[in-house]
Amino acid sequence: MSYQKFTGIMPALVTPLTKDERINVPELEKLINYLIDKKADGFYIGGATGEGLALRPEERRILAEESIRILGGRKPSIIQIASTDYNQALELAKHAESVGADAISATPPLFFAYDEDDIYNYYKGLANAVHIPLIIYYNPAAGFTVNAKFAARAFEVDNITGIKWTSSDYFQMMLLKDMTHGEMNVINGPDEMLLMGLCAGADGGIGTTYNFMIDIIRGVWESFHAGDIAKAREYQIRAAKIIYPLLKYKGIPTTKVILEKMGFDVGYPSYPMKQYTNEQKEEVLSVMREAGLDI
Repeated sequence: MSYQKFTGIMPALVTPLTKDERINVPELEKLINYLIDKKADGFYIGGATGEGLALRPEERRILAEESIRILGGRKPSIIQIASTDYNQALELAKHAESVGADAISATPPLFFAYDEDDIYNYYKGLANAVHIPLIIYYNPAAGFTVNAKFAARAFEVDNITGIKWTSSDYFQMMLLKDMTHGEMNVINGPDEMLLMGLCAGADGGIGTTYNFMIDIIRGVWESFHAGDIAKAREYQIRAAKIIYPLLKYKGIPTTKVILEKMGFDVGYPSYPMKQYTNEQKEEVLSVMREAGLDI
């Protein structure tokens, strides 16, 4: 299959929400345009950072529609469509294709003890439902370990073209690249290890912190591709120092606090995720500044 390979620096887009957890479309437009101005190469929409699994299906459809409308073909979009309801995931996949998504993506189904064949059939069914690429979303937190052998098997399915690799197992990533002769589109997930992913063969990166420190992340990418590994490492260390306290204070709530400080009305995370008081927000911002974030 001939397909678009997603490369470069792609924010896992934060979803701006109103108080009643509806999509705040004006702020969504403001954030996307800001990130395009900052040289984002594409967008991963409705993923973990975007709270997709926690949003109502109608809001997920609005998020996909409005994001693609705002992008207007300027940058590619990957829409995350996973759901605990398989039929709903199919509907979201078809909807994403119908509104112009460049690809869909999905975590493995959650909670139940699915075996490898179950997960394979799940991805095959989603891929067969559309005519655009499917990017597997591998995160060990989802409860299923994707190794190189499984991913290479899935790659043989029409429309399954890539994987978002949110794992520190770069040995398996390298094996996967080798098993698929470099053809599978592998995108690094852990923000704090982008450089490691690039060295292991990743074609790009998708990350939460790209929303608020894309300049530092682009420094990793551009230095690596310029052959200046020492400089890329300096940028990666800067990013890691900022990410360390971010993990302590919870990634999505803290990211929303930072974006709010930057002038984006992204709202609180979806309930029951942590919602900081004004005093807690100041504490978080103070810690992030001490870590090196210019905010």
